[in-house]
Amino acid sequence: MNRENIEHIAATRDAAAILRRALETLQALVPFEYEIEPFHDVRGHEYDYIVRAQIFGAEIIWCVEVKNRFTKTEEVLARIKKDKAPHPFLLVTRYIPPEAAIRLRDAGIQFIDTAGNAFVNQPPLLIFVKGNRQIAEEPTIPTVPAARLFKGVGLKIAYLLLCRPELADRPYRDLVEMTHVALGTVNGAMAEMIEKGFILDMGRKGKKLRDRKALFERWITAYPDFLKPKLLLGRFQGNGEWWKNAQLDPTLAQWGGEVAAAKLTGYLKPGTVTLYTDKKHLADLVIANRLKKDPQGNVEILERFWSPEHDFGEGDAVHPILIYADLVAVGEQRTMETARIIYDKFLNRYFEQD
Repeated sequence: MNRENIEHIAATRDAAAILRRALETLQALVPFEYEIEPFHDVRGHEYDYIVRAQIFGAEIIWCVEVKNRFTKTEEVLARIKKDKAPHPFLLVTRYIPPEAAIRLRDAGIQFIDTAGNAFVNQPPLLIFVKGNRQIAEEPTIPTVPAARLFKGVGLKIAYLLLCRPELADRPYRDLVEMTHVALGTVNGAMAEMIEKGFILDMGRKGKKLRDRKALFERWITAYPDFLKPKLLLGRFQGNGEWWKNAQLDPTLAQWGGEVAAAKLTGYLKPGTVTLYTDKKHLADLVIANRLKKDPQGNVEILERFWSPEHDFGEGDAVHPILIYADLVAVGEQRTMETARIIYDKFLNRYFEQD
């Protein structure tokens, strides 16, 4: 049995245990009976389980998504899945922090966790509980160490392939040139992606990227913690909404995060300005836009980890995948909603090509 199968079996058993424990905790608040059944894919919808509950004589059917750990990324994905579910959507996890509980309630996302926090809005039932502390517990199964691919510069390789899947079949030295990482790193990242099933090696017929949506979800979860902090070139402060009139040459710098999202959607009023550039252009960028060094400033300038001549982006904005990741990293209600818009408008069609 290979590593991928072991991880899948472990994740499935853990999800079932989390779901049953969360439902049992909910039963302490209101008595009800329930049945759990696997979710069968309908018209491209992907959920974990169907739960049928009898509460006060009424039947409630939930489409359930179970997460071992609740993250900002999972919060955005929950907003997307809620709107597409054929039945009311229910998020189930080990623990929902109080701030996230409020955001989920305001977004109309029902949830329960194993600590006793819950938001259930299914007439005649309305429950909202937050603030219960996370219960320290041993994992129900041995955990599998996180893959190296999602813990370092391997994330640069994964990003390039997500943006341009055809690169999976290019010589590894081409990826070295595009990312400026060592050949050994490229070899290791590609080998791990093949092992985990993200790349199909067809021998003489070449290699093909597959399951892009799953790779994307893993990438955006890892990027804010394991790659983005290493890219920071500095924080600065600008004058007012200086970015509105700033003209960027995409070969020198590109907008990321909230400004890029505002330009693409017209929906968001940016609170943070994110720029991606190369180290050699940093000084010119700062001087041209009259930015002042400020550790607490709302302008973050990050090192670009792709070659600008290879067209990773939307003109003077970075690729929507990176915009989405930046918005999720901020983690505020306004950026989460904008991330959902970016996903629906730019990314959903992209992943349907698999």
